[in-house]
Amino acid sequence: MENCNNGPAAADDFKVVVPGHPLISHWVSVLRDHSTPSHAFRSAMGELGRLLIYEATRDWLPTVTREIQTPVGTAVVESVSEMEPIMIVPILRAGLALADLATSILPSTRTFHLGMSRDETTLLPSVYLNKLPDRFPKGCNILLVDPMLATGGTITAAVDLVKERGAKISQIRIISAVAAPPAIKKLNQRFPGICVYTGTMDQIVNEKGFIVPGLGDAGDRSYGT
Repeated sequence: MENCNNGPAAADDFKVVVPGHPLISHWVSVLRDHSTPSHAFRSAMGELGRLLIYEATRDWLPTVTREIQTPVGTAVVESVSEMEPIMIVPILRAGLALADLATSILPSTRTFHLGMSRDETTLLPSVYLNKLPDRFPKGCNILLVDPMLATGGTITAAVDLVKERGAKISQIRIISAVAAPPAIKKLNQRFPGICVYTGTMDQIVNEKGFIVPGLGDAGDRSYGT
């Protein structure tokens, strides 16, 4: 897997990042365990999302330099600009849990909900809620949050919707808990240059569109339904 943190991606440069951090592995293991109760699953999803967002924004946050007064003198400091919020787009339902702690790590955010469901027979996505802005601000950074990248149908449809609102691929990074080759291949074919940050990669998607071994239905397990 390659790292997106080496500067802007070229137009044909598709990258997937699985950060090598023990805490990411830990929270993925909690999510995989079938005995993890719903409240603990949702909490683990939030913790994993926070770590992945940290990694995804390492080179991606607008900063300002200013002079401040400390208790004993002056200091020139660099801080994240609160005038340029990061746009968070969780794909409901499960994306809410993965994006839950975004505001605990990012000083300034705006959240736009995107509700999408997948037909269990055709595996094709449909949109039941679209709270995206009419146009995303020029040059803003957008985190598209979807825990399970399985067949790739939902995430590619979501990227299309974000692009329709004026965003360029270079403005979008995807956050997921688990990704599989079919989704990665589809993203690579449709959107060269996009970056994906995921907790882990699994190699199999079964006939029902579930990642194997995966972690089950992330929405159902997050909300106990």
